[in-house]
Amino acid sequence: MASINKVILIGNLGQDPEVRYTAGGQAVATLNIATNERWLDKKTNQWQDRTEWHRVIVWGKQAENCKEYLSKGRPVYIEGRLQTRKWEDKQGQTKYTTEIVAQTVQFLGSRESGSRGMTNSDYPAESQGSSDSPSSAPASSSGSSNEPPPFDSEDDIPF
Repeated sequence: MASINKVILIGNLGQDPEVRYTAGGQAVATLNIATNERWLDKKTNQWQDRTEWHRVIVWGKQAENCKEYLSKGRPVYIEGRLQTRKWEDKQGQTKYTTEIVAQTVQFLGSRESGSRGMTNSDYPAESQGSSDSPSSAPASSSGSSNEPPPFDSEDDIPF
């Protein structure tokens, strides 16, 4: 039986997209998306809020569009798949990270009086992923041991 690995999110960017480039010159954007959940606590009769943060990886032209058109606070629709990577930190501890690899990125809402004065019609309505996007997340530009190490997409993947 076939399996399904699909994620759909609508949320707001917690910071401007971080865009890097692979050794081969391909753009890779990291988005931090916040989604919110709200419920009524029946014991206290008070509304409770919870924010969940999602790390989203965007490749190629979509990444460049994110850099150009998205900014902190903007709402965005993401469709993609979950991917978990394993690595060892500087202390030799095994670490894991789970990310969403975007296949579709759609900019929602309108950009508020941005520096270029663009209207919603100036944004690309949707940015579709391409089949040539690598199946793995990019290297982090920071040297922090909390971040996964660089991922060489040229290596053979054992599956």
